Amino acid sequence: MARILITSGPTRQYIDPVRYLTNASSGRMGAALAVAALELGHEVTIVSGPVEVAYPAAATVWPVTSTEEMLAAARQAFAQCDGLIGAAAPCDYRPEHVERHKIAKTGEPLLLRLLETDDVVATLAADKGARWVVGFALETDDHRLRALAKLERKRCDLMVSNGVEAMNSPQNRVEILDPAGQVLREASGTKQAVAREILAVIQERLIARGAAP
Repeated sequence: MARILITSGPTRQYIDPVRYLTNASSGRMGAALAVAALELGHEVTIVSGPVEVAYPAAATVWPVTSTEEMLAAARQAFAQCDGLIGAAAPCDYRPEHVERHKIAKTGEPLLLRLLETDDVVATLAADKGARWVVGFALETDDHRLRALAKLERKRCDLMVSNGVEAMNSPQNRVEILDPAGQVLREASGTKQAVAREILAVIQERLIARGAAP
């Protein structure tokens, strides 16, 4: 049995008390991965941004809102886990300044200065030791090339490549890539079916071997 951390869903970066930056991630892929991991007998902790999807009752769920909160919670949970599946879609940017009061309309353009947030998967993978890390790369073009670049930059052991059509959809189509650039498996269909394919590769390549390749 492995102790698996799954990050899931979007994050929110507030610009004032009522408005925020986010994306269309639904948490469905994270939930499906949790079910697939539990079916294999693993222990699952989920760090999730705001979602409406129901996570399996057997998983431990840590709810968060912002990317900063997701990183802090994931770092704490990862310390007790054997591996990480980074299926969340954290906001890559945050406003430099968050207004304390609701921004009023003035008829003029509103200019926002955005700063990059810390990369959750890359930060955890940098200090993974003997633990394994599986990332997700969602791209609009050059899927495989960009996924491999992310795999190397984030120090992942496997990368799951998918397209923007996966966002807020019950379906997904993925390629699972290793550090050598080899496509270990292609999978498509419901996110539940795809999640089982992903966990099968993780089981064979990472968990059964007891370490990253």
